[in-house]
Amino acid sequence: MGIEELRAWWSHRQGLDGLPTGTTAAQVLASTGWARSVGGAAPYLTLFARAGLGRAEVDAAVAAQEVHELPSARGCTYVLPAADYAVGLTVGAGAPEGELAAAVKHLDVTTGEIDKLCAAVLDLLGSAGEPLGPTAIRSAVGDAARSLGAAGKKRGTSSTMPLALGLLQARGLIRRVPVDGRLDQQRFGYVPWEPSPLAEPVDPDRALVELARRYFTWAGPATIKHFRWFSGASAAAVKRAVAELELVPVGDDMFVPADLAAEFDAFERPAAPQYALVSWIDGIHLLHRDMGRLLDPADVGRPEPAGRRTLGELADPPCQLIVDRGRIVGLWEFDPDAGEIVHQLFVPRDDELVAAIARTERFALDDLGDVRGMSLDSPAARAPRLTALRAG
Repeated sequence: MGIEELRAWWSHRQGLDGLPTGTTAAQVLASTGWARSVGGAAPYLTLFARAGLGRAEVDAAVAAQEVHELPSARGCTYVLPAADYAVGLTVGAGAPEGELAAAVKHLDVTTGEIDKLCAAVLDLLGSAGEPLGPTAIRSAVGDAARSLGAAGKKRGTSSTMPLALGLLQARGLIRRVPVDGRLDQQRFGYVPWEPSPLAEPVDPDRALVELARRYFTWAGPATIKHFRWFSGASAAAVKRAVAELELVPVGDDMFVPADLAAEFDAFERPAAPQYALVSWIDGIHLLHRDMGRLLDPADVGRPEPAGRRTLGELADPPCQLIVDRGRIVGLWEFDPDAGEIVHQLFVPRDDELVAAIARTERFALDDLGDVRGMSLDSPAARAPRLTALRAG
């Protein structure tokens, strides 16, 4: 396959050709990959672009625990389907354990005091009868939690409380609940996780194999290097995990699952455009984190909006993306004051593209109110990009 065919295949596997429409949030995430969440609208855009799901449907799936935002691969937060909770928690467990080890080494923290704090938090949440936020938990446990002073702030760990909450989440003992039920807000409460998805612990090596199996189904053809970045695992651990899979080589260094090889070989790039408006951390980009493969040569030298570099120099997109059969064909942001999507196109406008933009604009207005790229995003922070996009 040439690069255009590869892009179209990746888009097909990511569900950006419209085929998953009508499926549930859990089904979309299981078949196309976990949705990265950084306190913005990315999970909603992921599910809307693939299956036309509105915010109410997604929020209902969160409330029913059919999908959940969890610390998982690389310790980063993703929205996962219930069938993957145990795998996600297990592959992400190293991050909070590493944070505790660093605090023990550098901040005069002991594992004993964190164990006591974890026990106090579990007792408190078990009797609370409602979700409690970090401030309420800290107040209730009293001296069991303590400040780590200037040294802690310098290392990004201001108190022992985040250490305990991180460990309890990773161990499947508590879960984080959005206060208003929304995934694009950063206000949470904590409740006991009953029954825990790790009631039967998962072997870490087996969890990595299962993650690799999922990854190459979502993202193949992909390289071992791509999977190592996504998983955050060591080269040796990745080598062992991948060795258990049936993968077929594609080109010099990419692989696709054997059970997809025939479909891959028979795949033909659709002749008609398949436009989708997605987030800057959508799986079409982030599963490989190799943005250049999605850019046509003519677009590599385009300047980033309100920036000093070209698109070809960036590791990640500077804005939300418009894609067509896997190719980046435009950039966009939402202006809540004007109530519109502001965009810059790399291809001529046609009726299908106009309709795709209008659908997403209506979704942003009616369901989201704003489209934040991440927790720190705001209309004010977005203003320079909006100006640059309008200028073309």
